[in-house]
Amino acid sequence: MNKRTPLYDMHIAAGAQMVDFGGWDMPLNYGSQIEEHHQVRKDAGMFDVSHMTIVDIYGEQVRSFLSRLLANDVARLKSPGKALYSCMLNEEGFVLDDLIVYYMNDSWFRLVVNSATREKDLAWIAMQAIAFDLGIKERDDLTMIAVQGPNARSKTHQALGERAEGLDDLGVFYIREVDENLAVARTGYTGEDGYELMLPVGQASTLWASLLEAGVKPCGLGARDTLRLEAGMNLYGSDMDESVTPLESGLDWTVAWEPQERNFIGREALEKQRDAGVAHKLVGLVLQERGVLRNHQNVIVDGLPAGEITSGSFSPTLGKSIAFARIKAGAGDKCKVDVRGRLLAAEVVKPPFVRNGKACV
Repeated sequence: MNKRTPLYDMHIAAGAQMVDFGGWDMPLNYGSQIEEHHQVRKDAGMFDVSHMTIVDIYGEQVRSFLSRLLANDVARLKSPGKALYSCMLNEEGFVLDDLIVYYMNDSWFRLVVNSATREKDLAWIAMQAIAFDLGIKERDDLTMIAVQGPNARSKTHQALGERAEGLDDLGVFYIREVDENLAVARTGYTGEDGYELMLPVGQASTLWASLLEAGVKPCGLGARDTLRLEAGMNLYGSDMDESVTPLESGLDWTVAWEPQERNFIGREALEKQRDAGVAHKLVGLVLQERGVLRNHQNVIVDGLPAGEITSGSFSPTLGKSIAFARIKAGAGDKCKVDVRGRLLAAEVVKPPFVRNGKACV
């Protein structure tokens, strides 16, 4: 039997189409995936992201530990509440997972990792922490709701009432504890402004209902996927996994090479790959003809196989088909994609495709 989030009954009552997502019963959509996509781009939509894994790490050595664990450098987090996106690598430099780390205070950092990699991540973190004096706690008592869109913040403030006091000045990629039962992070996975709300499991339904009353519409996994693809955000398991490095996944910007003495896990392997030059790169594709780009379709450059699509879909905002593809590093800005036996022309671009509701390509 699949796991169910605290909001499962509310999804059923709203007529959601439920699907198996990494062992969880999750809403794919509530009717129209396209309408839900536009709802986020133009107004405000909310997502049940209770399946994500929240991990709190405590101790005087927590910063030193994370400096070793993550490819990005937590030394960049200068003020409490600041967040950082990073990959967690193995010794070969391959991506175990991508995550957000929040600097709560000098002895407490919070990680939010993917649900599908939960057991692997927790085991890896525990193993790497053996040499450090730390407390590690999976926060399965907490749940998460993401509210995204140009009106997401104002409508969330309306739903929170007096608890929203002071949130107007919360910076992008910051988190704030509103009270002992609510943390609000100005982060997301859609390319729009908004919040990710972390709160006790037992309070999720009440907040969801308050957001509904404030005019925030529920959205499912389908819209979340097209939104993140338009925003140029990787999906673990599709665009990266343990077979590739950040340098092959368009995530070289998340690797902090300085200071040179910071010996993060996977550094030596990544340095060798960087110095030798990567053989493949992750790029964006925009289809120039009618058709839909899908995962695993072959990409052809100069008549020869050059790679394949890792994530592909129709872009509701652009009205075109777009994709991520991992192709040979030397490929130019034109290619063809094998779509059901037809070679269709596509342009190679640098993501994102859409940001804050506006086309970038």
